[in-house]
Amino acid sequence: MILELDCGNSFIKWRVTAGDDDKRIAGGVVDADGVLIDALKAIDGLQLQHCRLVSVRNEDETGRLVAALADEFKVQPITARPSRVLAGVHNGYEEYERLGLDRWVALVAGYRLAGRACVVIDLGTAITSDFVAVDGEHIGGFICPGMPLMRGQLRTHTRKIRYDDQSAERAHASLQPGRNTVEAVERGCTLMTRGFVLSQLEHARRLWGDDFTLFLTGGDAGLVSDVVPQAQVIPDLVFVGLAIACPIV
Repeated sequence: MILELDCGNSFIKWRVTAGDDDKRIAGGVVDADGVLIDALKAIDGLQLQHCRLVSVRNEDETGRLVAALADEFKVQPITARPSRVLAGVHNGYEEYERLGLDRWVALVAGYRLAGRACVVIDLGTAITSDFVAVDGEHIGGFICPGMPLMRGQLRTHTRKIRYDDQSAERAHASLQPGRNTVEAVERGCTLMTRGFVLSQLEHARRLWGDDFTLFLTGGDAGLVSDVVPQAQVIPDLVFVGLAIACPIV
């Protein structure tokens, strides 16, 4: 069994697979190292042989998680590292070490799957997009606030905007003008997100015409997939790239 981890600043996305066949046994999203350990210990018959992870946390935080996993499950996690070139993709950042590792492995995965120019859009807490040319040259990307950040800023800085997650979910049933605050906020943020995705599509078309593949990943991909029906939605694209960056040999 292989444990794979995508360690963000706020959450850890995890899954356990059976091995080479990539069959998922368990998985989820947690907000703390201890919660992850408890979730893994609750899996009947868990026998971890390997672990690999990608982390955007600082080295101390990542090191504590690696040590906890090694102590609890007797596995030594393999950690994705920055690189100038990986699997035919050339990192386009001027300081390649500063490109987020989750973005890096996801765009490498996109290029591997597409076999041609591609755009990878990850719709999470932040939204990122990355463009890779047909020759594997990463030509850069964009970062903007995602739905959680947009609604969080409105709730923080506007006193009368207060509502729960259930109300937010109900508001997504339509994109008609909101008749109350939760509808107005949620639908407005959704429209901004969809507009960003469409702008990335137009940018790609200016570069490559229609000769490219668009990938959507991240928790909010479902909010925009209908406006770009040609896109491939791959929720675990980071894990696809993690397997490329950290092969089990």
